[in-house]
Amino acid sequence: MTGDLLVTFNAGSSTIKIGLFETGDGKARRIARGVIDLRHEPPVFRLDEGPQRFETALSAPAEDVRGLLGETFGLVGEHVNLDRVGAAGIRVVHGGGVFTGPVLIDDEVVGKLDELTLLAPLHQPQSLRIIRGLRHLRPDLPLCASFDTAFHQSQADVVRRFALPRALHDEGIRRYGFHGLSYKFIAGELARRAPQTAAGKVVVAHLGSGASLCALESGVSRDTSMGFSTLDGIPMATRCGALDPGVLLHLMGQKGLPLGAVEDLLYHRSGLLGVSGISADSRVLLESDDERAREAIELFCFRIAGEIGRLAVTLGGIDGIVFTAGVGENQPRIRAGVCARLGWLGVALDAQANAANAPRISTGDSRVAVLVIPTDEEQVIADETLMVVTGTGGDSPS
Repeated sequence: MTGDLLVTFNAGSSTIKIGLFETGDGKARRIARGVIDLRHEPPVFRLDEGPQRFETALSAPAEDVRGLLGETFGLVGEHVNLDRVGAAGIRVVHGGGVFTGPVLIDDEVVGKLDELTLLAPLHQPQSLRIIRGLRHLRPDLPLCASFDTAFHQSQADVVRRFALPRALHDEGIRRYGFHGLSYKFIAGELARRAPQTAAGKVVVAHLGSGASLCALESGVSRDTSMGFSTLDGIPMATRCGALDPGVLLHLMGQKGLPLGAVEDLLYHRSGLLGVSGISADSRVLLESDDERAREAIELFCFRIAGEIGRLAVTLGGIDGIVFTAGVGENQPRIRAGVCARLGWLGVALDAQANAANAPRISTGDSRVAVLVIPTDEEQVIADETLMVVTGTGGDSPS
């Protein structure tokens, strides 16, 4: 690695989060945090942390990722010497069964990522657009891919398998799990903060616009709520969560809805938004007196609690629960609604600590430790990128 800075890109459905890290001491230490917000027209770039803070509209449209990256590099370059950047790390949602860890990106890797688009048609293309944009703008810059699916490669075959013909499993129709970068960070942070709990059986609830849960045993992934796609598991802001496949047969058969309409319904018009008919934002729903808003929140909490119970079966018990991500870290009423249904597991919540978003929100006599830990996917991307480009680890396509 020729420079002492690296940059990370974490693309979501409506934002591209950007992190700038110093690596001079052999560790990745964040010095700036920014975001390209695609929800605006035109998109907006904000630098939220670092020596300068600003917000400005970009001229490139949301679909022109190369143009957005070029403008963003120019803006950041006004405050930081980008010649110091020696590598970039990119979050890639799907690594399939091909990638089990971070990997240096070359033509072969890009080709394999393209093939995996069939498994994640809504998410993989955005990662590929960033990769191709960076390769065009900085062809000399080493790029590293960090995979959301890689952390879950430790799960047993019985956990990953659907009750479908074996040939379909062998073709790749299986449970993969997502949010792996977040769970990897939480596993490490939990080991630092509460080593005794981390050494046991823990369920982590990553609750944001996209939401899932993961069962950890001694920090290793054993099961997760998301399966083949990011639609599975608990309800989310606009996604349905687990759904009887008979509903899909009904929608496409009896109702005659085309594939695109069903895809839009399940990804963008369901979840909290669909149930409430008001908003996908849990904060808006919690402030509303509308009965539909109350019902959406109740369903969200009910499904999360039920999934924690299922994951406890996988683990054969439960020693801790960790709430993380935007909703998990900042919504006491959501956490209380979940934990109220888990008294049978020995969960006892400290109402005052919960209201304060304290690091530990369970009572002293709770049989299950309940914690709130902020996640940091960009830190994991940065650490993995540094590891790969310095030759101290990584993966290769199989």
